[in-house]
Amino acid sequence: MIRLAEIEEIPEILSVTKACANHMISNKIFQWNEGYPSQSAFENDILRNELYVFLLNENLIGTLVLTPKMDEEYIPIKWRTQSKNNLYIHRLSIHPKHQGKGFAQQLMDFAESFAIENNYSSIRLDTFSKNLRNQKFYELRDYIKTGIVFFPNQSSAPFYCYEKVLL
Repeated sequence: MIRLAEIEEIPEILSVTKACANHMISNKIFQWNEGYPSQSAFENDILRNELYVFLLNENLIGTLVLTPKMDEEYIPIKWRTQSKNNLYIHRLSIHPKHQGKGFAQQLMDFAESFAIENNYSSIRLDTFSKNLRNQKFYELRDYIKTGIVFFPNQSSAPFYCYEKVLL
């Protein structure tokens, strides 16, 4: 089940994202670290009703942020659609124990259905340039690479921006 997150779930959410960060680091993918994603980011996501959780048998195993707000790092990107009616995905995670079972696909199906139902023209996101698995995941879902951004607090390597046009 996918639903909006609740503030009291933040410790579980941080446990999932920390496990994901450690799993990526063990695979030499330095996308997330001890400072990202942060508790304050998740608190703000919840206050804006933008953080969703994936529950499996009542256990929280994943997260997804859906927001209409464009981060300023994205302003220079040459997107495929105008920047006025877009949905952005951040902090998608599935606990490593549950990866490879189609749960991330379910989160993306949910995000795409949400975007269509709410008349967004596209979905935009970024993924780490060294995370080949994520790049393939999005490209197989018809996301097109549109540019690069840098998040120096996370890594010195770039992040690739992707967009899927819906309308």
